[in-house]
Amino acid sequence: MGNSKRFAVLMTSPTMLLLAAFTIFPLIFTLMYSFTDYYFLARGAPKFVGADNFIDLFGNVYFRQAIWNTVKFVILAVIIETSFGLFLAAFVNNSFPDNKILRTVILFPTLMPPVTAALMWQTMLSNNYGIINQLLGLVGFAPVNWLMDIRTAFYAILVIDVWQYAPMAFLLIYASMQTIPQVQYEAAKIDGAGLWVQFWKITIPNITPGLLMVILMRTIDTFRLFDKVNILTKGGPANTTATMTQFIYQQGVRGLKVGYGSAASIVMTVLVLLFSISYVRKMLKR
Repeated sequence: MGNSKRFAVLMTSPTMLLLAAFTIFPLIFTLMYSFTDYYFLARGAPKFVGADNFIDLFGNVYFRQAIWNTVKFVILAVIIETSFGLFLAAFVNNSFPDNKILRTVILFPTLMPPVTAALMWQTMLSNNYGIINQLLGLVGFAPVNWLMDIRTAFYAILVIDVWQYAPMAFLLIYASMQTIPQVQYEAAKIDGAGLWVQFWKITIPNITPGLLMVILMRTIDTFRLFDKVNILTKGGPANTTATMTQFIYQQGVRGLKVGYGSAASIVMTVLVLLFSISYVRKMLKR
């Protein structure tokens, strides 16, 4: 049986149809509700309002700020986490290739639940008693209200996210490095190539699929940033840390405006697809 026939049989199997239904139906219902004025406590049936929800969304200054905050956070977090993970992977692979304890220690932040990590950093960043402000006080600096200052709140959450998820990038990149044939490095050394040339000509081309996987996973996951923001800042101060997921939660869950929240969810889904489609196409080509 050819590959096309196997794929056709697989796609028409009951398991695949059930999986497709389980995946697609919630998205279809969300799309349907996004064109209605559905309010959870309303007595009447939802009314079709066309594109009114989307027009109101893009006219909402808080939603536009949430989009900008989210996109900015995604770009910075993905770049920093991927770069830091690559540096850690290269360092461990070259200096401590068989040190399992070191790899476990590096991965520890990723193993922590996001809520636990947020609460731990909230204590460390406390205005009066946090260890970070105490250390600053030892060298003569005044305490900083890290999570309530419009100049630092966004970047404080960014640092927390990098601390927690750069180790995951390290793990995936390090695993890719383990698959590189050592004969390539030996041949490069014979040709007189230095470490930097080996890194760019051998390591990077071989781990490109792993790098694309890291970028794709972190892009999708960072778009869903919610736990840290909701625990640490609630979107403040002055909406500087509000994200799209936090806006959807405020409108659709707390405000019970299901139609409005569904429209915001569709916008977020489209943005995620736009950001990730190029990486998916590159991975499929490989």
